[in-house]
Amino acid sequence: MRIALAIAISVATTYAVNASAQEMKRMTHAEIIQDVLQRTKPLAFPRGDRLPIRASRLEGLWTDDDAEVERVLRELDARGIAMNARWSPGNREKSLAEGLRLARLQKKLGLGIGINANACMHSFCNGEERTFHVAEDGTLFYDDSFSPRRKMGCPFALKHRYPEIREQFDHFLGAYKDAGLDIEFIYLDWEIDGPLEWNGAWASSKKCTRCRQSIPNIDDFAEFQRALRTLRCEMQREVCAETVKRYFPRALVGNYSVYPHNGYRYWYDYYEEFAEGAPFKADQRAKYREWFHEFSLTGYTFAMPVVYTWYPTFGWYDFANADYRWFYNMLLVATNACKSTPADIPIISWLHWHTTSPPREGEPTIPGLQQFSEEKYRELLWHMLLRGTDGLMMWCPAEETGKEMQLLQEVYAAALEYKEFLDNGEPVSFAVPSQPGPVVSGLRLGNRVLVRRTDFDDTKGSISLDVDGRTLRVPRVEGECQVLSL
Repeated sequence: MRIALAIAISVATTYAVNASAQEMKRMTHAEIIQDVLQRTKPLAFPRGDRLPIRASRLEGLWTDDDAEVERVLRELDARGIAMNARWSPGNREKSLAEGLRLARLQKKLGLGIGINANACMHSFCNGEERTFHVAEDGTLFYDDSFSPRRKMGCPFALKHRYPEIREQFDHFLGAYKDAGLDIEFIYLDWEIDGPLEWNGAWASSKKCTRCRQSIPNIDDFAEFQRALRTLRCEMQREVCAETVKRYFPRALVGNYSVYPHNGYRYWYDYYEEFAEGAPFKADQRAKYREWFHEFSLTGYTFAMPVVYTWYPTFGWYDFANADYRWFYNMLLVATNACKSTPADIPIISWLHWHTTSPPREGEPTIPGLQQFSEEKYRELLWHMLLRGTDGLMMWCPAEETGKEMQLLQEVYAAALEYKEFLDNGEPVSFAVPSQPGPVVSGLRLGNRVLVRRTDFDDTKGSISLDVDGRTLRVPRVEGECQVLSL
């Protein structure tokens, strides 16, 4: 079984919030920490060597009192939660000093050291004219279809940015190495930067003389995607992954949304739009995009699928059961990664329970939209774990931190009762029913199978599951795991 269960929360997108949420956002770092501690309980089962929960709002220091920091670190650790440092090249000396201080306290307490290094990866597309596209008449232009604040230029004009970005990593990594502080976990949330093939990117590249010269068959979207994703992989490998591993060979390093898959992506990020003419697979109103196999080219050491309640997905499907509209898509994403990732590569999935990126006030909404229920969200987490997911990384806006952490930590804590299966079991089912009904996942350990059955219809009797040619009968048991014998 892949390595330890890790749950982390990382900021990724903007989110429209109501007045009470705005009020929650004014909470201090210390108040957010206290809210998390109040909503969660110490673990009832030993965590052993399994990775702790990590959270974006639990990143960085909030007090100059080392004794207070140590107290909080111990209380969080008792709940299976850890603190990350957050590196900032724009304020490098202050963020480095804080990071080293936190790491020394963690080392003193025997805790792992985790880093949010996202800021170190920015920016290849920094607004310089030399990074822009070049039109036939020699004029320069850029693509702002991903964000009005990001001038996305020519993918083939960014090589000169590598040394500066790499140095940003070197500065922090070298200081930790010199201080004898081994980094265990380091992640990025690198999104709107570098080569991207969606939105208006294809149209822009078709008008760029440099792009057309570099991609002779640019009118074939697959060729265009392959060229851009290969460059994007090179950037991540040469600037981030190989740099991290040079200092800390055993560190887990990865980036948001980079993971092995079956050739399709079942979700769209908040900044992504389908490129007309690109190939896709239809499922009701969903357009699942063909995706380049990028993970093996990046050098990353863990996979990071994104399993979110993206607002538009609710309208893709006609299921009368509202929960299954969320559950179905999210389990497709998680199962895709679980089936496609080699057993020696940990899968640490990003999750979000609250509806992700809903329309702003006054914008059209999906009729009948319902929030994913807490009950079925917990069931989703169980099924992900029982299909081979090793870790659960959760992003959310600030005001949602306490509740999101509560839901994840409940499942994380309960799953430790079955640590032997999670550590050593093999998945027995990857089925995702195309209509609401019983969903079964399980981990086999010898002749025993840890299973979870979740029903989205009124099926009462047992259902059959084929396990290596043998039939396993799985009865309906609500909200519990079962250990059955083959």
